Amino acid sequence: MTTVSSTPAAASAAITVVYPPHGFEDIDLARQWVLTFVTWYNGEQLHSGLYFVTPEQRHSGVADAVLRQRREVYAQARERHPLRWERPPRAWQVADEVWLNPPSKLDQRHAT
Repeated sequence: MTTVSSTPAAASAAITVVYPPHGFEDIDLARQWVLTFVTWYNGEQLHSGLYFVTPEQRHSGVADAVLRQRREVYAQARERHPLRWERPPRAWQVADEVWLNPPSKLDQRHAT
C-alpha cells in the first residue's frame, strides 16, 4: 500500500482556499480557482506516493506505460554509466493500493 502524502504545493493551496490573502471577490472566482487547482493537481503534478506519475495517469491506466518507459531509461543510463550508480534504481511500478488518508488500524479492525 502506498500513501500519497501532501506536497508543499498542495498544502499551500489548501491554506489559500481556507485563508485567501485578499479573499475571493465572489463565489464564481473561488470556483474557478478551485477548478484550476484541481486540474493542475490531478493532471500535471507528479506525486511521489505514485512513483512520480499524476493521479490522472494512475486512474486512466497510463501509469504502467510511463513507469515501464522510465525503467528502460534508467536501465540504459545505468548500463552506460555504471559507476554513477551506488544503489539499484527505484522500483518504478504502480502500487496495488493508494490512499490519500489510509484508515487507522482501529478502523481496519472494525471493518473485518
